[in-house]
Amino acid sequence: MKTIAVAVILILLLLVGFGVYYFLDTTGPALALSRQSGPISSRLDVTLRLRDRSGLRSVSVNLVQGQKSFPVLSKEYPSGTKDAAETFRLPAQPGLKEGPVRLEVKVADRSIFGFGSGNRTEHAFNFEYQNKPPAVAILSTAHNISRGGAGLVVYTVNREVVRTGVVFADRFYPAYRQPGGFYACLFPFPSDLPEERFVPKVLAVDQAGNERLTGIYYHVLEKSFPRDRIELTDTFLEKVASEFKDRFPKAATPLEVFLKVNGEGRKADRQILDQVGLKTSPTPLWESEFLRLPNSAPRGSFSQLRSYFYKGKQVDEQYHLGIDLASLAHSKVPAANSGHVVWAEDLGIYGQCVIIDHGMGLQTLYGHLSRIAVKEGDQVKKGDIIGDTGDTGLAGGDHLHFGVVVSGQEVNPIEWWDPSWIKNNVIGKLEEAKQVAGGK
Repeated sequence: MKTIAVAVILILLLLVGFGVYYFLDTTGPALALSRQSGPISSRLDVTLRLRDRSGLRSVSVNLVQGQKSFPVLSKEYPSGTKDAAETFRLPAQPGLKEGPVRLEVKVADRSIFGFGSGNRTEHAFNFEYQNKPPAVAILSTAHNISRGGAGLVVYTVNREVVRTGVVFADRFYPAYRQPGGFYACLFPFPSDLPEERFVPKVLAVDQAGNERLTGIYYHVLEKSFPRDRIELTDTFLEKVASEFKDRFPKAATPLEVFLKVNGEGRKADRQILDQVGLKTSPTPLWESEFLRLPNSAPRGSFSQLRSYFYKGKQVDEQYHLGIDLASLAHSKVPAANSGHVVWAEDLGIYGQCVIIDHGMGLQTLYGHLSRIAVKEGDQVKKGDIIGDTGDTGLAGGDHLHFGVVVSGQEVNPIEWWDPSWIKNNVIGKLEEAKQVAGGK
């Protein structure tokens, strides 16, 4: 009797376990699509994520337009597969037209204890099939760009975009949408870039992943830059070593510290400029020409190739991408133009540094300060005092390193001190585009 009773209890336990498992597993697999609606194309990657605790059996995805159905994905999963991620693109087939489409997803899981049809999940997603690239219309005409300088292109795009700006030589400079609905992109001609690699084009990528590259008419104004020979003294090297030793603890001598700062440190600082360049207003905050440090004389020019010598031997060579201005020690430094402060702390070779954003990726940099009088987030007007000159960072004496930066790339400040250049190359183009947009 005991044996029969034990058997009955075991059977009951199995039935109860089966019932619990059954009722806990009556739902189909969970699914999530990386895009839920909106524009879509055959150039856009779509990811489908699946999960089921009893194990996935199969998935099928079909694209439906009207009475036509186009297979997208069909897959069987081996036993024990509980999670899956499938990335696919829609088929670019002749019968598929621009317009509304439906993406039908069907997923099945493993049946209970290996028998039965299992649970199923079916879901349909509605999209707008858009497989043609966006249309770009260039509004600005004259693009005269000096080596080391900046240019502005103004244009319209016929649909919403997720990325747009100017590209060349594997570099991208973002454009910003203006109140009139057009886009404006300030872009540089890096002074060290070979002219054959400077072929600026407007890139526009829409929400469906379609991409358009449009050329612009431009004229390059070649410009030469001076060279300079700098003799490194032990006094200067000791000063640099004391300020930067903690950043390069493995450097054994003051000269090694200097070389690390002038090379690796300079490269790291430029990466920071790229990041700070994204902290920008989409619209201009500046007014006319930019101010220069009052009563100052230049002590270093833009894109000056500096050769560094120590005890008669050349030890390094770097470009100086700003203008050094010297006045009295600890002179008051005015904001060159209106904007908001996006950096107000130490910045490697620039020492105590302030960066002011003026909108559309345009920023001014004030390096080697002895005192910073503003903080990040402050709004400043042209002429407001932001600090005092000094010799912090990689500076050999009290002066201001003044830089103009376009989306992370330092450009020639002289252009931005010239009201005629600004009017002809920037403000005039923006005003003309507003009139064109307003007339539509």
